Amino acid sequence: MAIFKPFKAVRPTSDKAHLVASRPYDVLNSSEAKIEASGNEFSFLRVIKPEIELSDDINPYEYVVYEKGASFYEELKSSGILLQDSKPCFYVYRLTMGDRSQTGIAGCCHFEEYYSGKIKKHELTRMVKEEDRVKHVDVLNANAEPVFFSYRARASIDLQLKEIVSTASEYDFVAEDGIRHELWIVRDEKYISNLVNSFKEVPALYVADGHHRTAAAARVGQVRKDRNPKHTGDEEYNYFLSVLFSDQELEIYDYNRVVKCLNGFSEADFLSQLEKRCSLIKESADPIKPCQKGEFSVYLNKIWYSFSFVTENYDHDPIKNLDVSLLTHHVLESLLGVIDQRKDDRIDFVGGIRGLEELERRVDSGEMEIAFALFPVSMEELLAVADAGKIMPPKSTWFEPKLRSGLFVHELK
Repeated sequence: MAIFKPFKAVRPTSDKAHLVASRPYDVLNSSEAKIEASGNEFSFLRVIKPEIELSDDINPYEYVVYEKGASFYEELKSSGILLQDSKPCFYVYRLTMGDRSQTGIAGCCHFEEYYSGKIKKHELTRMVKEEDRVKHVDVLNANAEPVFFSYRARASIDLQLKEIVSTASEYDFVAEDGIRHELWIVRDEKYISNLVNSFKEVPALYVADGHHRTAAAARVGQVRKDRNPKHTGDEEYNYFLSVLFSDQELEIYDYNRVVKCLNGFSEADFLSQLEKRCSLIKESADPIKPCQKGEFSVYLNKIWYSFSFVTENYDHDPIKNLDVSLLTHHVLESLLGVIDQRKDDRIDFVGGIRGLEELERRVDSGEMEIAFALFPVSMEELLAVADAGKIMPPKSTWFEPKLRSGLFVHELK
């Protein structure tokens, strides 16, 4: 059973939604966010990355930074740019990138289901990033950005969402990156009741994107519960902002690797050692994109190589069977000596949405020596890993399109 409830969203007026909505906090660094928010006094980046309003040398984790974000949020509300709905609602959210759309529903999940394992994860969090989001939620007294969850598709939920999106939307705009965003407000009590009951039949939810936000929201809920001697379980701090998409709505992109050095190997020796572990398919001066599970590409000294993992390397273990795990074990660890990808500064990660050209650029510039392109993890693989209670290697999944921040906020008071 998944607890999923409506809430009174704080959200922008329809004419300002396209100005308020911003990319999420973790896809931009501070300088990029400052440039993106420039000239837009309503940008929600000023709430979720408030260091852009302070001096360039400010530590983004100082308390004054979080206070600045809370102050700007209050300004948006006092000026009437953000208003709160008078009754709890669900919010159906559709994103369209090119010829592909994905439709989900925004509401609130219960923090205790994260600790009980009903909300399942597939990645570890970094404590510094988790602490950052804890402070942000606590000072703002709100979940400013939704987490991105998935669930195994159910016909009853699909049917209701289809009916809702057949009506006129509240928001409909195309952001500067070309992604179309549409939002429907679900006020009808019949739909709300049916959706609540439908999600009660969903056995588990899965964190797709937003592991740090999820962990932070759960920690804030637990702390406030422990500090409240009159805790009833109905307080808003028990819940956190989530957007739920069925597994059939989502597409995972590849998450690729670039490495600074060959760990003492010459290029010829490295390739020779690699061929002992994997099968060389072909080489080319043109980019080679892996076209099926079990294949990966290597870019080295302006040449692309296509390899496949040998069949006997596969295992029934949902982690060992991942291409990213096979690359980690047979190449990154055993050949390049990269043991801890979360901490080793010789390795970096490039979302597949940037294309193979970005891998070439990073290597050709001399910043990195070698790049690896992977076939994307599937939703089936992600769910299997989470169901087994296991953790994927770092940076295994990249979801697009990204949810915009600022279209709905959940206050904890």
